[in-house]
Amino acid sequence: MSDDKKPQGDPAVEAELAGVPEDLIDLEQAEDALGDALVHLKNDLEAARQDILYAKAETQNVRRRLEKDVADAKAYAATGFARDILSVADNLSRALDAIPQELREDEKWKNLVAGIEATARELDKVFGHNGITRIAATGLPLDPNQHQAMLEVPSADIAPGTVLQELQAGYMIKDRLLRPAMVAVAKKPD
Repeated sequence: MSDDKKPQGDPAVEAELAGVPEDLIDLEQAEDALGDALVHLKNDLEAARQDILYAKAETQNVRRRLEKDVADAKAYAATGFARDILSVADNLSRALDAIPQELREDEKWKNLVAGIEATARELDKVFGHNGITRIAATGLPLDPNQHQAMLEVPSADIAPGTVLQELQAGYMIKDRLLRPAMVAVAKKPD
């Protein structure tokens, strides 16, 4: 090949090839090697793009899970305290139920009863403010997700599986069960 027919390329490559005899330089082989390298680089680039997409998706999933965990932590942070305070609410309710009507009307005890009732109302208000609600039970069908059947009472008048009496109030905190209502349930008479 004469000098005027040689393709002009990169001077650094030409300088490297200057000392190599032309018969050793196979342009087709070089082109094939470059094509293979280009295909390999394209495959590597596509794999890197996929890895980036997966990493972005995983990062987004982690962020969403963390946001949900933070929201749950805020919403249900008082769960342990709420469970503990339910016994106080139970005792306060039992105290109010135990006051006979004549003491409620007695002038000496009227203010004490009014104070206990005000405390119970305030406790209910605090429960409501924190998303703690009482579970309805009496007269409803037994719901094992909210009620715990403590005993069965034979009844011909009430449909079997209906809650006859609430033995202990149950509570929810937002959409989660805080404590099931302990109930007596109707069953068919023997």
